[in-house]
This record gives sequence, structure tokens and C-alpha cells, in this order.
Amino acid sequence: MMNEDEKQEKNGPAEDPSKDQLDETVAELLDDGEGTVVIEDDQGLDQDPVISLQAEIDDLKDRLLRAVAETENTRRRAERDRQEAQKYGGVKLARDMVSVADNLERALGFVDDEMRSKAGDFIAGMEATLRELESVFGRHQIKKAGAIGEKFDPKLHQAMVEIPTSDMEPGHVVQVMQQGYIMEERLLRPAMVGVSKAPPQEDEVSLEENTSNS
Repeated sequence: MMNEDEKQEKNGPAEDPSKDQLDETVAELLDDGEGTVVIEDDQGLDQDPVISLQAEIDDLKDRLLRAVAETENTRRRAERDRQEAQKYGGVKLARDMVSVADNLERALGFVDDEMRSKAGDFIAGMEATLRELESVFGRHQIKKAGAIGEKFDPKLHQAMVEIPTSDMEPGHVVQVMQQGYIMEERLLRPAMVGVSKAPPQEDEVSLEENTSNS
């Protein structure tokens, strides 16, 4: 008679039913029904590692582009501020200096021949000072604004009075009461001017005269 060991050797190793059942369970868990293997997180949501990694890369690219754009905008603002400071850094000083030019021009406007004969050297010194001041203005792009015959510009002129005249078209400067100045493209001081307007018609003048006589 054969003992148990000889029978097992002849018939082969006994099959373990628990192992087959485990393999079937694993296969069911890994198969989504279409032959593809899926991995589920704790919430049961499908996650593809490649898609997740690509989304993270896209987010980093977006942040990088935004940071580069912000850096470029900051650089441009700093450059613009630097240029404006270089152009207009002396605006307050320039506004004060144009008053000095006004006073020199006003003083020289009262000089007559008799004064020149008595104080010629002093007056010549004042004229030389004014010329030097005008030269400094030119080097710093400080220019006069407001000349007779110019078309009235509210950005440069301050209208003080309207003057009826037929010698010039309406809306033009016919009198300059105080000279204006600009520095580069910035207004330092508007020119105080008189502006031309059309003279009254003859019928209007006659009507005014009759009204006043009556």
C-alpha cells in the first residue's frame, strides 16, 4: 500500500482554492470592464499621473510668465520715472527763475537814453545777465509761450480780456500781459493774454447809440 506521501507525489501537489479566489478578486479590482487598469484615490476619483504632472507644469509656466511680465513692467516704469526726473527734475527751480527773467526785462523796459548816459555800465551788466539767463533757459529747453498773432491755446494761454478788432481773426493773441514759459513739454506758467474777437456790426453799434441817446 502507498502511504500519503507517495499518493501526493503521484497525483501532483494539491491545489489551494484560496489562491485561485484571490487571483480572481484582484483581476476584478484592476479591470474596469474595458481591459484598462485604473488607479483610484481615496475619494474614488481617477488620476492619471501624466495628466497631473502636465497640469502642474502648465501652472508653473503660467506663474513664470506672469512674473516675467511683472518684472518687465516694473523695469519700464522705473525707466520712465528716471527719464521724467531727468527732464523735469528742475521744474520748481525753473518756475522761480522765470520770475527773475520777468524782473530783469521789466527793469530794462524802463531804461531811456538819459539813464543809459548816467548808468551805462550798470545797465549793460543787467543786459548781459539777462542774455546769460536766456542762454541757460535754452540749454534746459525752457522756452517762451505766448506771442502776438498766435492762435489762442487754453493749454498755453490764460485769456485775461477779449479785444474787439478787425486787424486779426477772432481767437488770436493780440496782447501779451505776462510772458508764459514751457519746459520740454510741460507748462511752467501760462501766458496772460488778450484775445481778439470780432468787432460789433454797424447795426449793433447804431442800436447801442440810439439806446444811449434815448
